[in-house]
Amino acid sequence: MQNEEKAVHALKAHLALNVKDVTVSLEFYRKLLGIEPSKVRTGYAKFDVQNPPLNLTLNQHAFNERGALSHLGIQVASTDDVLAVRERWAEVGLLTRDEMQTSCCYALQDKTWVRDPDGNEWEVFVVLEDNLAETAPCACSTKLEETTPIGITNASAVNEASCC
Repeated sequence: MQNEEKAVHALKAHLALNVKDVTVSLEFYRKLLGIEPSKVRTGYAKFDVQNPPLNLTLNQHAFNERGALSHLGIQVASTDDVLAVRERWAEVGLLTRDEMQTSCCYALQDKTWVRDPDGNEWEVFVVLEDNLAETAPCACSTKLEETTPIGITNASAVNEASCC
């Protein structure tokens, strides 16, 4: 008798973020995603993102520092897509920081960044060339100085950081 695995049809990834204040975070994530939440309750909000497929929840939880999360991102198909997202983010008042033609995660990428009210950094990026040699320098800088105001993202606020 052959052991057959049943194929699982995954609908979307789920990401649950702890946030200090759901109300403040709602404003940011409405702008980031360009959609309204599908559910809002006391200390909780859910965004049912269609593109890319994502079940994103915000859970209000008291904490003092950022956790072990490095950063979050959305991979797109082209530099034009990166620029279109950056333009939409800027139009709704999010401050962006570009990294074009950067070597990051052993790949040549174009990307732009924003930071949420709790300090989580989001990137939208395209991989232009993948599987660069391990000796290729990593030029990406995903960490902002802790003194940088929330929502401020600019090149002068970047600390030295390790690659993804």
